[in-house]
Amino acid sequence: MNTSILLAKYMGPVMLIAGLSFFVNTKRMLAIFDDFVGSPALIFIAGFMALGLGLTFVIFHNHWVADWPVIITIYGWLALVGGVLRIVFPEVAIRMGKTMVRQKNMLLVSGAANVLLGCYLTYQGFLA
Repeated sequence: MNTSILLAKYMGPVMLIAGLSFFVNTKRMLAIFDDFVGSPALIFIAGFMALGLGLTFVIFHNHWVADWPVIITIYGWLALVGGVLRIVFPEVAIRMGKTMVRQKNMLLVSGAANVLLGCYLTYQGFLA
């Protein structure tokens, strides 16, 4: 099976469900994110998880093409950079997180982007 399709089958449903949770449980998600940015330990653990996921994607799927698989590549690089940021500069990650939590619309935009990308990757992985 093509690596892009395999990763789309994995990422699509995860992103779709994560994005929908922003709209179904908006108050709860805001509270979770507020708790998250207040915990340096969680920021650190999330950094290592993002670093591992991003590095895996970059190693196995670093495809810079003019087609939908580039979404997976960009996601991998963003996860890698985000993981490094959380580990090396946690105060920056905390500051950015607090800014997002204060701006409820920013989280909803993020949720909408996850829903759209999740739908698209799910389609590419299972139906295209």
